[in-house]
Parts: sequence; structure tokens; C-alpha cells
Amino acid sequence: MGNSATGRQMKILHVIASVDPRGGGPIEGIFTSSAVWQRQGHERHIVSLDPPEAPCAVQAPVPVFSVGLSGPVFAWLRKLIPLLRYGYTPHLTHWLTKNADHYDAVIVNGLWNYASFGAWRALRKSSTPYFVFTHGMLDPWFNRAYPIKTVFKTIHWKLFEHRVLRDAALVLFTTEEERALARRSFAPYHAQELVVGYGTHDIGGHPETQIATFSATCPAAKNRKLILFLSRIHEKKGVDLLIDAFARIAGEYTDFDLVVAGPDQVGLQAQLESLAAKRGVATRIHWPGMLTGDAKWGAFRAAEFFVLPSHQENFGIVVAEAMASSRPVLITDKVNIWREIEADDAGIVVNDETAAIESGLRRLCSMNTKEREAMGERARKSFLARYAIENNAMSLLAMIQNFTQGETERQASCDRNEYTRLPSR
Repeated sequence: MGNSATGRQMKILHVIASVDPRGGGPIEGIFTSSAVWQRQGHERHIVSLDPPEAPCAVQAPVPVFSVGLSGPVFAWLRKLIPLLRYGYTPHLTHWLTKNADHYDAVIVNGLWNYASFGAWRALRKSSTPYFVFTHGMLDPWFNRAYPIKTVFKTIHWKLFEHRVLRDAALVLFTTEEERALARRSFAPYHAQELVVGYGTHDIGGHPETQIATFSATCPAAKNRKLILFLSRIHEKKGVDLLIDAFARIAGEYTDFDLVVAGPDQVGLQAQLESLAAKRGVATRIHWPGMLTGDAKWGAFRAAEFFVLPSHQENFGIVVAEAMASSRPVLITDKVNIWREIEADDAGIVVNDETAAIESGLRRLCSMNTKEREAMGERARKSFLARYAIENNAMSLLAMIQNFTQGETERQASCDRNEYTRLPSR
């Protein structure tokens, strides 16, 4: 295939439930690192459970093969039949069985949907190795938060899902914290584990243009000191705690407003807006929706600091983006990169409780501009050292290359040994 900065050129396939960017970090990570790989001459494709006509698949920056079921009848049946909500499609295993040999490796992203189990069905006996990113989906928090769902997941794990990890060439984790937590969720648990780097691209563009774009999107926040939350609006993100904590300090820090930016995937925003009204801070909280491109980077640049008060967070791409933007971060110790943030003094780490978040807000709001800027510079330095996508993407690729090369050499050795055992004529 030729040579590149990391050896021979590679062709990698990702399997994922959906390429919709509203799904959060995993697909964002694939898109971001793909640009790095492509510059080095490598290819990356995606097969997803999205219907072929899905706009997110058609408009994706990476070639996507959508094998999901489609049509109005399916959309209606999906609401009624759990197997279809799980993402089942007969086309996935057929497509993988037919095409897996065209790739050097397959990376399965996530668990608990047919993308993972369907990939296992097609690839468990394939000569193409597959790797699994769990993306935090084995965090015990989910078991505590959704006990009824956990009953069904336990059954599914024992019958099916554990095989996905057991037979993978490697199971990949983005932090040591994630790996340790994964071992505590379900049994049996058998996996060849490896912690790999993860990250995002550096901030670029024109600051003035980006800030102006954000201001046009969220004009009510202009000329205010901003506390930024930017992520999916979901109960695990702790936005309710953030609103309560902000309400407690709003009267003291009257020049600060809160921006809650992100897609409302589960219909939670109306309830949160009602909470803000009850706490008397409705006019101090802004809801611009999902921000992308210049509007997103403008939000980071316009903010004094960034907050992610999650109850569970595997990595937190948005935390790395805030750090790239030289912004201090306030996160909970349920965000799995909290140890690194604390070690680098790149922000403040608290528990996922209202009082603790309030304390963190007070500390950051009470800092003067120079103090916040100094912490922001430490955050950027930490980003460049730990989370810059150029380094992490190429490290992942090098790992896959080394693994596949080692497998080829082992197979060649086995073939030679087998040949020497043949009887002479």
C-alpha cells in the first residue's frame, strides 16, 4: 500500500450505531482523527446502522455505508419492537462478511446496540482483526442510574455482549479510570485491554469572527461574563445541579451569566428552564441549542470558564476543546480525565453535588482576570501535552499497524512450522 509517516498505509473501518453528530463524543472523535489519518495517506470508512437516506450519513466528512432499515413502516415499527430499537438490521453482518477483508482492521465503537453484536457475528472468524472502543458504556454509574434496564443488560451481557469483548483483538479505553470502572459492571468479563490516547483538534480560525458568530447566535449573552456548559442536554450531564449551583451565586456575581448549549435529545430542556424560573435565574441563563463551527469556538472564546458537572463522563471531548481554547475547566470527579486536570492544575475538580459545584463556581468567579488567564494557560499547556489529536490519532494508528504486522509475522511463522512438519516425499 506504500509508506507514510507511520509505516505502510492503512485502510480502517469503523462500525458505529449512528454518525449523527448529536450523539456526542465517539463520532466526533472519528471525524476529527480521520482528517489526521487522511493527511498521512490512510483511508478510513464507516459502516453505520443509519438508514441510507439519513442526512447525517449523506453529509458526513468520511465515506459512510449506511445499512440500517428505512422507510415509514420501519420508523413506525421501531417504536413498537425492541429488537428494532436495538438497531437490528440483517444488512450489517452481510455487508461485513462481504467487505471486511478489504480492510486492515475494524474498530467497533460502543456497546449495547446491534453494531457491536452484529460486528462480532460477522468478524469473530474473520482474518481481519477487530478492536472495540467501549466509550464508557461499561461504567457502573449506568447500572445504578437505570436499575430496571440493568436487569435486561445483565441478561444480554451473559448471553451475547461479553463475547464482543472476549473475542476482540484488543479492547480500547481512553483512560485508566475507564478501564478500572469497566471491570466492575458485568460478569463474565474477559478482555485483552489497552489504554490509548484520545483527544481533539486544536482551536483555529479567527477569534473575532468566531466570537461575532456566537454573539449573533446568542445575542442576549453579549457583553456579559459567561460560564459555558456545552454538551448534550441529558440527565447524566448534571445540568440541574449546575442551575441550582448557579442560582446560589447569581446574586453575588451579578455580572456573570450561564450559557447552556447543546442538543436537547431527550426532551429535558423544558424541565430545566422551569427549574431556572423557579430559582429566579431564568433571565441569566441562555439556551442557544447545539453549536457547531465558528459559533462553538466563539462560545469557548467568549466564556470566562467552562463547566461540565457530569455524573458520568468517559472522556469529555468538550473539556479538551475548552482547554485548547485556554479556558479553565470546572469538572466533577466523574469525568474520567479528572486526575490529569487536577495534576496539571488546569481547572477545578469537585464532586457531583450541588454544594460542591457551587463552591467551584465561587472559586472561579472570584478569581481576577489574571488568575483565570493563568489557569487557562495551564489548561492549554495540558491540552497540547495530553489531548492534541495529531499525536493521539497517530499513536492509535501505529498501535494497529504494530498489531497487524505482528499477527502477519506470527501467521507466517506458523505456516513455516507447519511446512517443516510435512512428511518428505
